[in-house]
Amino acid sequence: MIIPIANLMSTDDLQTITHLIQDATFTDGKETAGWHARDIKNNEQLLEGAQYEKISQILSLALQRNELFNIAAMPHVVRPFLISRSQNNGNYGLHVDNAIMTGRRTSRTDISMTIFLSDPDSYDGGELVIEETAGERRFKLPAGFAVFYPSTTLHRVDPVTKGARLVACTWVQSRIRDPQQREIIFDLDTARRKIFEQDGKSREFDLLCKTHANLLRMWAEV
Repeated sequence: MIIPIANLMSTDDLQTITHLIQDATFTDGKETAGWHARDIKNNEQLLEGAQYEKISQILSLALQRNELFNIAAMPHVVRPFLISRSQNNGNYGLHVDNAIMTGRRTSRTDISMTIFLSDPDSYDGGELVIEETAGERRFKLPAGFAVFYPSTTLHRVDPVTKGARLVACTWVQSRIRDPQQREIIFDLDTARRKIFEQDGKSREFDLLCKTHANLLRMWAEV
């Protein structure tokens, strides 16, 4: 599933992050690229420090509050954020994300996520392009919006020819490893919530809850 999330970040949170980034130090993004991606990763990333920790806290709280992210991603581990800046033709060529990431914690990557921090009118280019069987899907979303997608996909970031593109990226190990199973759980959860919203507690709602719970028992990793 490729799922955009509208208004993940509040205006106040975005303003705080923008202020923190103004005085922050960036380094070459190649430092966190895998051996096969270093030649195609041409961006900068925020160094860890006081500003990084404050921004990460804001982003973490935003994800914790977001219902769509939590019911669709079923997060078990959310990786530390990578705050990326692309400018002066900065880009990230076609690649697939590492299946296993290490660092503070070792985890599998099931879902990749990009949180847009720049107004799309403030830079030219910089589209996130995700390859699917039916073709490419391109994303250049408003500041505060996000998109998450399977880490199994090939994807790229087109060159930024004017201005600066700021994003936060993270990776999720889901409690449901299999993407098809995860989509079934998401569809069931969405349907039962809609039925409850329309009709309240009913026999149909109870049966959907039973099926949802029992599939989680079969498939979830805890």
